[in-house]
Amino acid sequence: MRHRGLGNWIHRRREKSRGKTAIISPFGELSYDELADRIDQLAAALADAGVSRGDRVAYLGENHPAFLETLFATTSLGAIFVPLNTRLVPAEIAFALKDSGASVLIFSRVLEGLAVLAHRQLSTETEDVTEPSLGLLIAVNDGEPVDYARPDDSPEILQYEDFLASSAGAEHRDVPVALEDPAVILYTSGTTGNPKGAVLSHQNFTWNSFNVLVDYDVSSTDVAMMIAPMFHVASLGMGVLPMLLKGATVVLEPKFDPGRTLELIEKHQATSISGVPTTYQMLCEHPDWDRRDISSLGKLTCGGSAVPHRVMDAYEERGLSFSGGYGMTETSPGATSMQPAMSRIKAGSAGLPHFFTDIRIVDPLGEPCSVGEVGEIQIQGPNVIAEYWNRPDATAASYDEGGWFKSGDMGYRDEQGYLFISDRLKDMIISGGENIYPAQVEQEIAQLPQVGSVAVIGVPDEKWGEVPKAIIVLRDGFQLSVAEVREYLADRVAKYKIPPTVEFVADMPRTASGKIRKTDLRKKYAN
Repeated sequence: MRHRGLGNWIHRRREKSRGKTAIISPFGELSYDELADRIDQLAAALADAGVSRGDRVAYLGENHPAFLETLFATTSLGAIFVPLNTRLVPAEIAFALKDSGASVLIFSRVLEGLAVLAHRQLSTETEDVTEPSLGLLIAVNDGEPVDYARPDDSPEILQYEDFLASSAGAEHRDVPVALEDPAVILYTSGTTGNPKGAVLSHQNFTWNSFNVLVDYDVSSTDVAMMIAPMFHVASLGMGVLPMLLKGATVVLEPKFDPGRTLELIEKHQATSISGVPTTYQMLCEHPDWDRRDISSLGKLTCGGSAVPHRVMDAYEERGLSFSGGYGMTETSPGATSMQPAMSRIKAGSAGLPHFFTDIRIVDPLGEPCSVGEVGEIQIQGPNVIAEYWNRPDATAASYDEGGWFKSGDMGYRDEQGYLFISDRLKDMIISGGENIYPAQVEQEIAQLPQVGSVAVIGVPDEKWGEVPKAIIVLRDGFQLSVAEVREYLADRVAKYKIPPTVEFVADMPRTASGKIRKTDLRKKYAN
């Protein structure tokens, strides 16, 4: 075996799981051997089109079997896969395509307008282009395109199934690929400037998958509901890849709908599901919650923030407990995990380091913090990236001299080593010289039964420099006043941490993974 990376996974799994269902989606089912055959076909077609080792192939679309076929076919050639966030605008898509130097874009036909407009913008930006230009556009027929003004100079678009069948030879290619070679470029959403392309190697995803297999007891008999988009590292790294590595079955859903999700859990006897607190809240508040049989579920993983106690109560009433965790794109993405048995005992904690990963907490001078002392979380392990794409400056700034990755997150560890996240370093509020970590205040407000979601941001103040402000979305049919919020917090957090003002809003701006975009909230509400 010369190929030691992701591109060989399904080929090797074909022999061990022949006839076993790999993927279930609204577009049909694929067994492991059928999936392997399609991957080989696509790899042959991409190779015939000139794609070779080190080239970049981009994908723009929601969850679909073609996403995984493109990932594995691309990496089987030693090329690099670039998944794109479908919530971006054409200019942002164009930036990622240009920055990565992608020569192929495979996209959802529903998003044809976004792809074409991004390509058009890319073609007008000719200055300082040293990477290969985007020359091949391929549409996956997954629905009708959203209406858009098609430019007169629109590029030629090939159809995915036609392209797949265009190659005469579809034998599996054992191209030399080392674990250290780049596999995927994932663009991280920055708070300022353009996003950075995190280069995730075959090693990063492999060891992250090992961490998941060890710490979450993944089995080949698992049926995993994947309702979060695979272009987000949590869905791909913590869900899909470990499941396929183990030979389990993955149920792909293009969009999250709580009613349909409950229906599919019952229909397919799903054993595993992952999401953010909002996902789980929407499921347990849906009218079908008590009418659907979800007894097959055994693994519930949640990231992004702490699960409110009332949501935990709803699941525990049905015999279900949560596994938590902490991570980021740069850690592929897992850094810590929380076992279900400890979710109540260590409520609010992100758990212990993953089996093959280390974390530490350091002060501003880089010295280890004592138990309970807040400092920056730093991470080390074979699942941590080595670089950002064409950004040596960002790479150098992200590691200390000992090779520890500087997360930019603040937290502390208790006597048993459990990690508690205080906040992002950039989100910390300094009020009258006191540090306020919004996550603490948010976790307290989230316990109010009237609160659907909450975010706390810093706003300018003449006297204190900065004070916290709470942004709250109420649950349907509930009411809450500013006075009630402040009264509730009075004996739960220090007085200087209580937000003087509260803004009640209809909805929150969110990332594709469901996390609240505080940058957008600051722009709108921090005046």
